Amino acid sequence: MLTNTKESSAVGCENEYAPLRRVILCPPRFMEIKEVINEVQENYKDENIDTKKALEQHSAFVKALEQNGIETVLLKPATQFPEQVFTRDIAFTIGEKVFLGSMASEIRKGEEKNLKQWLENQRIAFEQLSGTPVEGGDVLLDRAKVFVGISSRTSEQAIQELEQNLPNHRVLPIPFDDKYLHLDCVFNILSPTEALVFPEAFSCQTINLLAEHYDLIRVSREEQFSLGVNVLSIGNKHVFSQPQNVKVNQQLISRGYRVIEIDFSEIIKSGGAFRCCTMPLVRE
Repeated sequence: MLTNTKESSAVGCENEYAPLRRVILCPPRFMEIKEVINEVQENYKDENIDTKKALEQHSAFVKALEQNGIETVLLKPATQFPEQVFTRDIAFTIGEKVFLGSMASEIRKGEEKNLKQWLENQRIAFEQLSGTPVEGGDVLLDRAKVFVGISSRTSEQAIQELEQNLPNHRVLPIPFDDKYLHLDCVFNILSPTEALVFPEAFSCQTINLLAEHYDLIRVSREEQFSLGVNVLSIGNKHVFSQPQNVKVNQQLISRGYRVIEIDFSEIIKSGGAFRCCTMPLVRE
């Protein structure tokens, strides 16, 4: 069910940018565009996914994570789940608890069962949210604040339920154009003061709200399409990003970030990148 793990039941995440210590991934062994469920897939549906190439890119990413001192848990891929590589959507960690989501798309329903079994085997505390759709790609954590995207994948009812489960956090619902799938495709927190954003996905009012919390680093339409917003912060201003997103990477480097470039061009054809493919268990 897993590889490269140690016996441990501890979890803990307080934000999106502290040093990443332990993370869940799933190799894209059965990855393909079977049913178009987002705008990016629509663009690549005829070309589809080269599974061999996707596996090679994912393996290079896992290796780079491990070289940076991060313990990787690899869930066993199942033939019936072509989107299982995007482990972030299945669950999310807030504080010392994992929240299991409920997938909105029919083709992804059931992915959470494998993770639930693993959590039970590891005796890791988790909260199974109700059947109302909520996916981790819409949930971004920064200390006492939880930004939750209102999308076709996460309902307002789910946000209210999450609010009840997090009495010590301020839950901020964030509306956006849901053709962009998840909030982390258009907004991503890099540090206590900085965040990537694709402004066209939001109203002026929402941009102003986000600007109250962060210095916003704007991403172009071209690089948003190639998932330039969906980087992964692993701590100490180290960030995984694609080499193709030159402008994003230049902006990050100019702000003192170390950009770790991994080609994810095959995996992004299905609409997700580094953050989508990682479900953190421990950040310190």
